[in-house]
Amino acid sequence: MSTDSTTTTGPAEYSAAEAVRRILTSAGDTWAVVGLSNNRARAAYGVAAVLQRFGKRIVPVHPKAETVHGEPGYASLADVPFPVDVVDVFVNGELAGGVTDEAVAIGAKAVWFQLDVIDEAAFARTREAGLEMVMDRCPAIEIPRLG
Repeated sequence: MSTDSTTTTGPAEYSAAEAVRRILTSAGDTWAVVGLSNNRARAAYGVAAVLQRFGKRIVPVHPKAETVHGEPGYASLADVPFPVDVVDVFVNGELAGGVTDEAVAIGAKAVWFQLDVIDEAAFARTREAGLEMVMDRCPAIEIPRLG
């Protein structure tokens, strides 16, 4: 990663097709879905179902710690008692940066911010820590495109 202070993050970098592909195919199959509950009206519920259909193990992370799609939930990332490969973030932008810091702390390999969730400072911190990251993309849209 460049240390050139004139380099800025932009849409092309934080949603790069290569990073999307690497996360979906190489980062691992255990996805913590932060913000996932049994509320069927929320996007996280449907996206988690798509991830399962494509062979990903979903881990619901929500203060309610509900079982969702047959998988037991946890109140926080720190409560998950096994390794998580990817942290998929379905929280508002003000909270998303803190979730990336938690993802780094638990040793995740990648962080995925959903559509319209953008935090360039969190992106920079996460990439500096050595994790893959994309923002403003949806895995339920991207994974079928892999072919």
